[in-house]
Amino acid sequence: MKVMISAFVAALVIAFAAPPVLDQFGWSSATQTSSENVRLD
Repeated sequence: MKVMISAFVAALVIAFAAPPVLDQFGWSSATQTSSENVRLD
């Protein structure tokens, strides 16, 4: 039971910590797919 609870806690920590950490390193999808060249029609 302790292992399952600690696994849930670890999954929650990873789920909440991943977006800010990845954004800090510039690994977000918005950073990778955006560019300065924009076509305006």
